[in-house]
Amino acid sequence: MADGAIATDTPSAAGRPRFDPVTAFRRYGTLVIFVLIIAGATWQSPDFLTVGNIMNVLRQVSGTGIMSVGMLFVILTGGIDLSVGSVAALGSVTAALMLQQHGSFVSLGAAILAGAACGVVSGFTVAYLRLPPFVMTLAVMTIARGLALIFSDGQPIMIGDNGAMLNNVINGYIAGIPNPVLLMAAVFLAAGVTLGLTRFGRLVQATGSNIEAVRLSGIAVPRYILAVYVISGALAAAAGIIITGRSGVGSATVGTGAELTVIAAVVIGGASLMGGRGGALNTLLGVLVLGVIGNIMNLAGVPGYSQDVFMGVIIMVAVLLQQGSQWLRR
Repeated sequence: MADGAIATDTPSAAGRPRFDPVTAFRRYGTLVIFVLIIAGATWQSPDFLTVGNIMNVLRQVSGTGIMSVGMLFVILTGGIDLSVGSVAALGSVTAALMLQQHGSFVSLGAAILAGAACGVVSGFTVAYLRLPPFVMTLAVMTIARGLALIFSDGQPIMIGDNGAMLNNVINGYIAGIPNPVLLMAAVFLAAGVTLGLTRFGRLVQATGSNIEAVRLSGIAVPRYILAVYVISGALAAAAGIIITGRSGVGSATVGTGAELTVIAAVVIGGASLMGGRGGALNTLLGVLVLGVIGNIMNLAGVPGYSQDVFMGVIIMVAVLLQQGSQWLRR
């Protein structure tokens, strides 16, 4: 009994928190990976930390970042959206065509609505018909790309003088920060507030953690699943508009392969493909990790084909590090 009394007086028994490296890495692993990548980039090239280069990296990842927010919401519910790259192309082509004909920012709303409509198709079939999200979003990916090719007749569409205002806005700056970067920051901020402070955000995460428990509590789960796919489609179209504004051209080739990059960014950010775990800030860090990797390879003069190999290997290592904490926990 005396030994037992002594044991309860020890710091661990007194309730002092014990450091758990697995839990710590799950919480801060993305930040650690990001810092290591930044350190490596700085060591590799003295040009990396210049203001001009940093702004260039942020501008380049703005479209991917905006799409990643939509993908995060979908993945939090335990789903996947393979259509984001094609929906971005459809948004790009729709925006360019509408600008040619009307030349107003109402045209951009039509492009976002086209993306949201793709999200409705994906979300309805997944949420209400309970079809596999992988298969259904793959189908929507094919449909959206095909529509973009039909609408554009397979040719680039110049936005011309009617799109000059969009071109000026997208290529403009506020306080020295590119406008697409500010837009990306606003989207991530809105996502962080939604996930952390609203009922919608909590239910999205709960749906991915235990969908049956959410159903049994009387929540209309299909509505929330439909909503996240609509968000993903609308944000993908918005990314396509940004690309069109930067280049002055709408094209059906926009976003080719972007879905894989976006999924990689979300997973590097610590989100679980099983749903229920992930956050806006970590997803932003995942996007920046990929952007920095691509930038440093450009600065180092790595050939384009070799970049794909290096990028794939680095993504694999980053994901293994991020997901390794889950295996250790088990």
